[in-house]
Amino acid sequence: MQIVRQLDPLRDALTAFRKTGSKIGLVPTMGALHAGHMRLVEVANEQCDAVVASIFVNPTQFGEGEDLDAYPRQEAADAALLEQAGVQLLWAPTADEIYPEGFATNVSVSGISDGLCGAARPGHFDGVATVVAKLFNQIRPDAAFFGEKDYQQLAVIRRMARDLDFTHEIVGVPTVRDPDGLALSSRNAYLTAEQRKNAAALPEIMREAATAIAAGKAVSAILADATTGLLASGFHKIDYLELRDANTLAVLNDFTEPARLFAAAHIGRTRLIDNIPVS
Repeated sequence: MQIVRQLDPLRDALTAFRKTGSKIGLVPTMGALHAGHMRLVEVANEQCDAVVASIFVNPTQFGEGEDLDAYPRQEAADAALLEQAGVQLLWAPTADEIYPEGFATNVSVSGISDGLCGAARPGHFDGVATVVAKLFNQIRPDAAFFGEKDYQQLAVIRRMARDLDFTHEIVGVPTVRDPDGLALSSRNAYLTAEQRKNAAALPEIMREAATAIAAGKAVSAILADATTGLLASGFHKIDYLELRDANTLAVLNDFTEPARLFAAAHIGRTRLIDNIPVS
């Protein structure tokens, strides 16, 4: 596996792939890889001839007081996992390579980035859209792979790709979960043993709420009960627990398909997000 940190060698390597007619798949990450990331790589390998992964902890998607400095960085271990999984090229640029001196461009996707994590983390999705647009331009993949665990992020990227005429496929890959149902996340490493045990209440309560909503029970009452349940289970702050249209992310006060249930909740110093389909 090649590890590349500058744009000129990146372009040379990609040109070599294209000369062989290879279909190129991109798996963008911020490192601290877990089984969820590796599932993205697995799907990319199934659908593409050459897989490029990126590792870049993007400073522009972290807000004031968020965990940029504490975010786990373990490039050597991540690179070993990627090589073992069959990734052919790792793009691991420095911040200066992505944001050179004087960088002044911002990509903002309005509407679909509002609410949910967009409300709780102002500017977050501008940072995501900007860095992903740059990755798309740098690598020019035939397909790019993102996890449904960050469903609003996936929706933002799909809208950006459509609006800015990126022609490659955006592939959403279902969330990978631990046996107790908790969605895999790099931030799960922040949880203490007790918090990790209590965190399993999040997907459990969400599943129960989704079942009740699909059965026709009042959405507002179900969400109120689920919020109470989360607070009683060790979560101390709920940013949101909402039913939304799966395509537009518009708020749903009554159940109509396609719908998804979205949640973000704090336990200890960790903010966990999750979403599940309602059907």
